[in-house]
Amino acid sequence: MIWKPHVTVAAVIERDGKFLLVEEQTSQGLRFNQPAGHWEPNETLAAASIRETLEESAWDFDPQFLTGIYHWHATESDTTYLRFAFGGSLNRHHPELKLDEGIVRAVWLSMDEIRASQARHRSPLILRCCEDYLAGKRYPLDLLVHYE
Repeated sequence: MIWKPHVTVAAVIERDGKFLLVEEQTSQGLRFNQPAGHWEPNETLAAASIRETLEESAWDFDPQFLTGIYHWHATESDTTYLRFAFGGSLNRHHPELKLDEGIVRAVWLSMDEIRASQARHRSPLILRCCEDYLAGKRYPLDLLVHYE
C-alpha cells in the first residue's frame, strides 16, 4: 500500500477583526471551516485557494502570503492532510453564485466566536490558522515553486 497525504488549501481571511469561515454539512453534522478544499491537477496551490474561496464563499480571493503549512491526521477517517494556508485579501463578492454542495453559508466570526465554537470545527486547523495569522506569521508565496 502506498501512503500519501491529501493536499489541501485554505484561505485565512480577516476583515475588521472577524474571519471568513464557511458552515458546511458533513457526516458529523454542521461544521465550520475556512474556505478550503483539495488541490486539483494542473493548478498551482495559490490558484487552488482562489478557486476554493470562490466556490465556497462567493468571494474573489487574492492570496498574498502563506500563513503556514500544516499536517493533521483525522483519526475518524484515518486520513492525513497536508494543508497550505494562504492569507490575503478579498475583492469582489458574487452573491448570485451558488455555493459548493454541502456549504450552507459563509459567515464572519470573531476570535471569541471561533474559540467558543471549537466543538463544531471541521478540524483543529481552523483555530490554529487564525491564531498563526494573528501572530503575524507571513511567508512569501515564492516559497512555492511550480514547474510545468
